Parts: sequence; structure tokens; C-alpha cells
Amino acid sequence: MSDTPNTWKKDEMSFGLIIILLILICIPNGANSQEIDSETDSFEQFKDFFTIYPNKKAAAADSTLYKAKLVIAPVISYSPETSLGIGAGAKYLFKFRGSGEETRTSNMPVTLQYTLKNQFFAYSGFEIFTNQEDWVIEGNLLVQNFPRLFYGLGRESQKTNEEEYDYFQVLVEPIFLKRMFTRYLFVGAGIRYNSISNVVAEEDGLLENIAPEGFLGSTSMGAEFAVLYDSRDNILNANRGWYFEFTHGFYGRVLGGTQEFQLTRVDTRYFFRPFKKRTDIIGLHLTGSSSSGDVPFSELALFGGDEILRGYIEGRYVDRNLLAGQVEYRANLIGRLGIVAFFGGGDVLNNLGDFRIGNLRASFGAGLRFLLDRTERLNIRADWGFGEGTNNLYLQIGESF
Repeated sequence: MSDTPNTWKKDEMSFGLIIILLILICIPNGANSQEIDSETDSFEQFKDFFTIYPNKKAAAADSTLYKAKLVIAPVISYSPETSLGIGAGAKYLFKFRGSGEETRTSNMPVTLQYTLKNQFFAYSGFEIFTNQEDWVIEGNLLVQNFPRLFYGLGRESQKTNEEEYDYFQVLVEPIFLKRMFTRYLFVGAGIRYNSISNVVAEEDGLLENIAPEGFLGSTSMGAEFAVLYDSRDNILNANRGWYFEFTHGFYGRVLGGTQEFQLTRVDTRYFFRPFKKRTDIIGLHLTGSSSSGDVPFSELALFGGDEILRGYIEGRYVDRNLLAGQVEYRANLIGRLGIVAFFGGGDVLNNLGDFRIGNLRASFGAGLRFLLDRTERLNIRADWGFGEGTNNLYLQIGESF
């Protein structure tokens, strides 16, 4: 599930300069299978240096238990929004006792990071499956100090308007969903608290002159209704299956909010293998958000980022509504190394009725993948995305969607 104003639901923990070195030294560079096996074993041994298995003895004694993993490592990532980021992170992959193959692996990442743009953030975007997937518990926890670029409101904002503003954010968003009616359908609700404070804007700059609602700070506090359909075979890197999530939030002043508004978000994904005898994967992704009422500046939809519309800096265009889609082709090259190509487009609008196919702004690019964990199919990704007169590089762990 993505979130505004920062789409931090990345399931990410980018593993530092160490991982970059691993990519260089661990990709098999010879055709001899014995050499490949030897290098693979060396990589697994090196990776295990950063991995703790909390229930290792219990799992060894009981084959029905999932061998949980706690991976702790240095963090390095890159995106145009953050520049180079360094820090530390942990990813906890586990299943509750009594869960079998029918229960997918739960994912709880935690990242602490500082970037060269003087940004700090502590984040966890979690997705937890209870036994036999009777319940899904998901959400976001975020604390950050985050300078951001602003170009104006609407789809016609000009790049020459660029200015920077700074703010402090606290986001808490737990959602509890119960399986209902069919195998992969979950229905539930949650709360969302999003506080923006300590805003520092350029004196007499564009943001101060436009003065959108709540631009000097706001608090969003409300209840969310959620529907989730998730038949993906793997939540980190799906080979096949559907993912559909709908959330609708009601925000007001009763619980301490500063504005009254409603916010709807939709996220749809589909994965399949186009060829029976190959492992190539095609992923389709369509997402959108729409807000109404007295919407604070921090809750407006942001165009661009490292998850969708790659190539555009996140927030290049800002408005009440966003529609975006992409298709990605994923293929294995050799050993742990893979490649992807992606293409998409999107637009921001003040009114959904103004949507026109001809107004879509294109995004396209290609990337490399390095398989970090075979069991969980967890990749490091390096993507180079292009948009209209712009291009950007992204280095993260986990797929963009």
C-alpha cells in the first residue's frame, strides 16, 4: 500500500556499498558449473554473515516451522529525491507457528537513513499474514525530516519554478483486514495519522505566494476503510497473481485533525509468465488517488518517484488527483543477474473529469537486477528512468511494484 506525501511502501532495505561489491564479485563470470556453484556458495556464506535466524534450533528440530530471517546490514540507496542515502536497516521475514505453505511470508522492514540532502528518516512498511492467512495486518510507520522540491500546482507547472522547502513528518497507519468470502479477499479498516510540522519555505517564494491549504503544517487524523485482494505467489517479487487494494479515508477535526477531507487510493497489479518454458515475467500496474474537501497540501497526489513514473522526481507535478500506469518486463540473464524494461504514463488533475489520454506524460527505462535471496526472490534493483526532458537513476532493494 502506498502513502502520500511520500511513497515509502517499498519493502526496502538497500544493503550498502557491501552489496554493490557483492554484485561485482559474485556474478558468475565463467561457463564452468563448478565455478558457478563455488561462487554461489561463497555469496551465501557472505550473506549469512549479516543474517540472524532467531528460531534456527527450533526449525531444525521441527520441519514444519518456517526458518525466520533477520537480516541486518549497512544501507545505501539512491534516488533523485534523496540523493545518496546511508544508514542501517533490518528486514525480518517470518511466519507464525502453525503456518504452512499456504501462508505467505510476513515482511517487516526497518530502515534508519541519512541522505546527502540532509534528510533523515526512520521507516517501516509492514505486511503480516497470520496463520492460514485469516488476517492481514499492514501499514506504515514513518518519522522523517525531509526537504522536498516544489514546482507549483497542476500539470502545467514549470521546471524553472523549482524551489526547496523543508518539513518534519510523523506518519502512523495500521490497517487490519479479515479474510472474507473467498481465498484471497480481505476486508477491514484502520486509522491514519499524518502530521506535518516545522515547515521552512523559501521567503516570498512560489509556495508562500500560492499558499495552498495547510502548507505551513497540518494534521490528518481519520479512519480508513480497506479492501484487499492479493493472490500473488510472493509479496516481494511475484511470478503470478493479482493484487488489488482500495482504501477510503475520512478525515476531520473530531480526533485532532486540522482539515476535513476524504482521500481514496487504488492500487492494482497483475503478474504473469508470457512463455511456458522461460521464467520471464510481465507485471502490469495501475494506481490512482483522489481527494475531496478541505485537502491539506501534504495530502495532494505526487507525480513521479521510484515506484511508478520513474524518471520524474517525486512531486514534479502536484494536484488533487493522480492516475498512472506502467508495464514491466523482467528476464533473467545469467546466474543471479537479471534485466528489466518498463514503460508507463500518468497525469495529475484538479478534476477527474478533465482526464484525457492525450495528456498522459510518458515514463520509460531499463534496469538491472541482482538476486539477493533465492528463497524469497528478493532483488537489488538499479533502474534508469526517463521522462519528458528528464532522467533519473534509482538504486533500491525490492521491486518497484
